[in-house]
Amino acid sequence: MLLAALPPADLALLIPDLRPIGLTQGIVLHEQGEAIDEVYFPNDGIVSLLAVMRQGNAIELAVIGFEGAVGALSGLGPRHSHTRAVVQVSGHGQRIPAARFRKAAEQSEAIRNIIVRHGEMLLIQVQQTAACNALHPVEARLCRWLLQAHDRLESNLIQLTHEFLSQMLGVRRTTVTVVANSLQLAGLIRYRRGQIELIDRDGLEARACECYQAIRQQIDQVAPEMCDGR
Repeated sequence: MLLAALPPADLALLIPDLRPIGLTQGIVLHEQGEAIDEVYFPNDGIVSLLAVMRQGNAIELAVIGFEGAVGALSGLGPRHSHTRAVVQVSGHGQRIPAARFRKAAEQSEAIRNIIVRHGEMLLIQVQQTAACNALHPVEARLCRWLLQAHDRLESNLIQLTHEFLSQMLGVRRTTVTVVANSLQLAGLIRYRRGQIELIDRDGLEARACECYQAIRQQIDQVAPEMCDGR
């Protein structure tokens, strides 16, 4: 967990202003173009950062789970969100007003350091995901996403609909259905309405594109202690 990477004295600067929050699937935490007023620290669940086009089409650029924060860069100064941050897998977390987070960061070099390293982790994801979306087939991208989700959850069950997946992958819902059925027939996943169960992680890794391992390896090099556990 991101906050767990902080020394106790620095974490103490944040604790009085942290409040628990339920992260319900579909809730928008930040809208693209709007000022960031709150910073969110997921304990579990998954938040997706989406690039939204004028026509309303959207595609996922990065995912954030227990290892990160939504809106962390606002700790370095007032920010507007460049993406839509939406909860894709329900969970729980904590939130803090961006102004209070910024004040704590002004007093703590450790907080400023994790903000910078978190920004690096997001940049790694965004760059690799952009290449992935442009170059790799849908099946490989879906396997990559399922593995990224599994890394952030304590269960093999992922509560997620084909509609959400189609938005994240930037393809038609029917395409997701065809690809998911193919993975199910291969014994890699089991799909029920609104729920995907991972059956064979090794098999998913074999079918995923190189981007999954590339993202993991680069993030481990940038900030391994921020991704070691909850």
